[in-house]
Amino acid sequence: MAISESDVAQGYINSTYAESFVDYGELYKLEKSAGWILQRLIPDTDDHDGMGCYPFFACMDWSQIGRDLSYVSDDLVSMVLVTDPFGAYSEALLQQSFIDLVKPFKEHFVIDLSSSSNSIVCENHLRNVRKAQQSVQVEICADASMYLEEWTDLYGNLIQRHNIQGMRAFSKASFAKQLKVPGIVALRAAYDERTVGMLLWYVQDQIAYYHLGAYSTMGYNLHASFALFWFAIEYFASIGLKWLSLGAGAGISNDATDGLTRFKRGWATGTRITYLCGRILNRKKYDEIVKKKGISSTEYFPAYRLGEF
Repeated sequence: MAISESDVAQGYINSTYAESFVDYGELYKLEKSAGWILQRLIPDTDDHDGMGCYPFFACMDWSQIGRDLSYVSDDLVSMVLVTDPFGAYSEALLQQSFIDLVKPFKEHFVIDLSSSSNSIVCENHLRNVRKAQQSVQVEICADASMYLEEWTDLYGNLIQRHNIQGMRAFSKASFAKQLKVPGIVALRAAYDERTVGMLLWYVQDQIAYYHLGAYSTMGYNLHASFALFWFAIEYFASIGLKWLSLGAGAGISNDATDGLTRFKRGWATGTRITYLCGRILNRKKYDEIVKKKGISSTEYFPAYRLGEF
């Protein structure tokens, strides 16, 4: 479906963000809810299914999701997505719309910006902030797209460091789109005028969503992440935002011991749950594909994509 040039939504709702995933499927707009999904070919078939973009699905009107799914039922075999932690939905609404699967997925760490920074940040983080501020300077990038080369290099370091694969291993072309999404705020940490770390945020309404962060080896050594996150908290509070969404820990499970979880928890005032939601839109084709692939009972949804990640 053609992307509307008049789309003025910010952040994850904007069509430009969805366009950054064109390597993974054809873009499909849910007209009533005004959200974007990826329409993907199901391997070894001529059929397609739908999934939300990474890291979660966002839309303008959650109350219309059920209507949208009824309209696309002839086009797609199934739909699966993870919900926006700040989406305007109830669990009951999700269950009405996604009759086959609604379950708590991951806790996303959040910051209530009405709280004082010094009172919410753990002492260990504050020590690292003070240490980092002695070495690095943080600034807002006036035009995020001008830092494509530096950002791509930093993220390449992250890919190697953590063996990132699949949808999260964004290409340079994908980042070229993401750095132009309306609502982006890019923060840069520099040491001796060299970029050693960057954070990307998307602002939607009164919320800033932490999208991605990446650092050079020197950036890690200088604890640049602490200076960057401290700056972000202070900046977004100063312009009147109400919340920061820091995302969840690493992987698909809630591992309280992983380093990223500990890092985010040290800044957070609380958490918000996201839900994994799925709906079978064409039961006959769904069952045929599952049977053809010889898949036994599984909680994975859709079952015929078991093992894809």
